[in-house]
Amino acid sequence: MLETHPRREVVVPSGRVTTSDWAITGLASLAPVTWGTTYLVTTQWLPPDRPLLSGVLRALPAGLIALLLARRLPDGVWWWRAAALGALNIGAFFVLLFVAAYRLPGGVAATLSAAQPLIVAGLAVALLAERPSRWRLGWGLVGVVGIAVMVLRGRLGFDPIGLAAGFAGTAVMAAGTVLTKRWGRPPGVGVLAFTGWQLTAGGLLIAPLALAVEGLPPRLDAPALGGYAWLSLVGTGLAYTLWFTGLAHLPVTAMSFLPLLSPIVAAVLGWLVLGQSLTATQLLGFGLALVSISAAQLDPTKQPLARLAEKS
Repeated sequence: MLETHPRREVVVPSGRVTTSDWAITGLASLAPVTWGTTYLVTTQWLPPDRPLLSGVLRALPAGLIALLLARRLPDGVWWWRAAALGALNIGAFFVLLFVAAYRLPGGVAATLSAAQPLIVAGLAVALLAERPSRWRLGWGLVGVVGIAVMVLRGRLGFDPIGLAAGFAGTAVMAAGTVLTKRWGRPPGVGVLAFTGWQLTAGGLLIAPLALAVEGLPPRLDAPALGGYAWLSLVGTGLAYTLWFTGLAHLPVTAMSFLPLLSPIVAAVLGWLVLGQSLTATQLLGFGLALVSISAAQLDPTKQPLARLAEKS
């Protein structure tokens, strides 16, 4: 942010991030941190082969709670915009995410998701006229390499449906992220209502498909109920509220690096909870991914900006 003083010219170097920006980035980063628990929860506690049911129970309860608290529905053009964003950010993404989680090793799915900053950079040119810097493109490649080094190990299963779902999920989330930045929020609408619109729309989109393809839900035991409660209330309701808050204030190309935290968290949980090992090579990949996320929040390639403060 630019500090203003009467009759003084204020010069702010590009690439500088204010304390407020870092605070918003820190809060927004909690979203992908919670998303990183999805693979562990899905494989350990949720009923097998129910990706559509998992998508519904993750999105719809959180969306309805948000709508109940916000007490605000869309109007005008925002009915179809909320549906479109809900389909991209929630409906299609959740289905593809759970299909990939069920059919792929976590490392393969994580590496596919690491391509998101590069996809966002391309979409930002087309939809936002925002040309990504070489700095961020370079760190995007470093992030992909870091995640691949960290999570790809041993013999891996390359299920073609899982691969297609993983890449498509990354692409639709990238598109939803860029469109959310392009459209913003309607005046006077808070982030809770905005989040509730999308979660509800996405959940309603998946529900009939889940019923038609998977049939009635099975009886859920206590671990499954706890897993769905965590994914819905924390990993979705709270996480997307923080995520959309960040998108309203931060550059979309910088935000697109934060989801790289998800595979990092997934790898750490695999080590802590499942007893999976972490080698020196994996720790190197861990470091590369963290450096790429941090470096992408800056952009030192732009020229310094200057402006005259308004007269008091």
